[in-house]
Amino acid sequence: MKTILKEEKNFLVTYFEGRLDTAAASDTEKAVQPLADCTSHDIILDCSKLEYISSSGLRIFLSILKNAKAKGSHVFIRNINENIQKIFKMTGFYNLFEFKD
Repeated sequence: MKTILKEEKNFLVTYFEGRLDTAAASDTEKAVQPLADCTSHDIILDCSKLEYISSSGLRIFLSILKNAKAKGSHVFIRNINENIQKIFKMTGFYNLFEFKD
């Protein structure tokens, strides 16, 4: 699992690549920690290269969302594939996030 954070315009963009499963969750949580400290940007979670997400990955996404909302920021998800979109819909996460093209 590879996680890259970049600042783009007025957003902090996180690129996820690979499988966000239980084995990758700990390292991914550390990689996205700067998002919890951010107070001045909205966040985009780019899932264009995310192949799979487990409940551990969903928990990380939810944590990012809660931290951002507490600081008045928005979290957008973009480039989500059909399989992950199904997981988001089955778990109710689809209604929690905003999606961006």
